[in-house]
Amino acid sequence: QVQLVESGGGLVQAGGSLRLSCAASGSIFSINVMGWYRQAPGKQRELVASITSGGSVTYADSVKGRFTISRDNGKNTVYLQMNRLKPEDTAVYYCNLRYSNGANFWGQGTQVTVSS
Repeated sequence: QVQLVESGGGLVQAGGSLRLSCAASGSIFSINVMGWYRQAPGKQRELVASITSGGSVTYADSVKGRFTISRDNGKNTVYLQMNRLKPEDTAVYYCNLRYSNGANFWGQGTQVTVSS
């Protein structure tokens, strides 16, 4: 089993920055994809960014140039640096770890609120 614990959410003014962290523990296999998803009220959960254990990254178009995902494989931790935040970035952000066999694990979520 895998446990994911997020931290770093909060309230910030538009234009500000936040950094999310997600630490994975348990039975972690080295080949995996870690990522961040978000869900705003009344909307579906969407991918924000993901990063493979080899360092390949994917970003949603809406966050390209503003958000940066990174990971520390030795610590089984993934980070999301969010800059130039906008009110439309307000959502619950969820950490995700996925294996190639389809096994999927989620964190409990952390609230990010951007005020205008």
